[in-house]
Amino acid sequence: MPFVRRQSLPELTAEHLRKGMQAGRWRGKLPGENRLAMELNVCRHTLRAALRLLEAEGLVAARGTGLSRTVAMPGTARQMLRVGILRHDPPEGATTTAQMLLQIQHHLGEGGNEVFFAKKTQVQLRHDVRRIVRLIGDSPADAWIVVAGSRGLLEWFATQPVPCFALYGRTDGLPLARTGPDKEPAYLAATRRLLELGHRRIVLVARRLPTPGNVERAFLDELAAYGIATGDYHLPDWEETPEGFSNLLKKLFRGIPPTALILDEAPHFIAAMEFLAHHRIHVPDQVSLVSTDNDAALSWCHPGVAHIQWDAAPIVRRVVRWVAAVGKGKADRKTINSPAEFVPGRSIGPVGDDQ
Repeated sequence: MPFVRRQSLPELTAEHLRKGMQAGRWRGKLPGENRLAMELNVCRHTLRAALRLLEAEGLVAARGTGLSRTVAMPGTARQMLRVGILRHDPPEGATTTAQMLLQIQHHLGEGGNEVFFAKKTQVQLRHDVRRIVRLIGDSPADAWIVVAGSRGLLEWFATQPVPCFALYGRTDGLPLARTGPDKEPAYLAATRRLLELGHRRIVLVARRLPTPGNVERAFLDELAAYGIATGDYHLPDWEETPEGFSNLLKKLFRGIPPTALILDEAPHFIAAMEFLAHHRIHVPDQVSLVSTDNDAALSWCHPGVAHIQWDAAPIVRRVVRWVAAVGKGKADRKTINSPAEFVPGRSIGPVGDDQ
């Protein structure tokens, strides 16, 4: 009678893992030992022995002490990844950014990657880096896409072994890949047009956490070049919530009102229009408005409002190519931005005689 060798528990566990990896159940980074042992219903000693067998076969690669192993199946040109997307704020309708993220999710999913959105946004966590870091730790991913991250958050990501891509955000000097519209020339064009129309009390409502970024500084410098003494009036600090935005507008129009508002996002533009209509402040006769976002909702305004526009397609392609590079083990930390332009519209006009 031929001898039949009985497989050990580590060998059976390794075989189960091997078949799962071949079927695509585990891709990119494996779960941590505790989680994987619970999932397979084995002890950590058995799991570690199984992983050592797979490492010897070249099917699993160790990444160092305390780091999860990665799948390295032979013949695989690149690894499919679990990609996390950390939004800046909750999606509100079909905004430009929301549409881009859905396109990114679709293209990455078509490529076999698993894409998920973090359970909370940066705004919901009040830009508290410690709270965001805890959220990241509870959401294992092989790569992260961070939307409009604060400087402090991106500095933290730059120190981590997990690759991070900055969709917008301030990455100057950081070893992170980035893309987004290059809005600075368009901001300056909008500001100069308002100055030409006689505006001096121009307010830019944008994020300034923790300090003004390049675009905001360029805006203030442009005003200063026209002899305007700039300060918090022109770039106010405010709580990034609907209530905070409403309080900001009340404060601005309670004293010497601005003659022009440059609004960082389409939802802010729409909320400002509602506020002004409620207080019988006419656009553009009494105040001019510029949206720095080319939102689909604004396209229903006819004639169109003054806004900044850009092509989102190259941005989506850039993110997808970065994920593909990460899957192949390549380090891609380039900043590649897309041009943006200022488009005048009916929401801006000359300063009135009574202003």
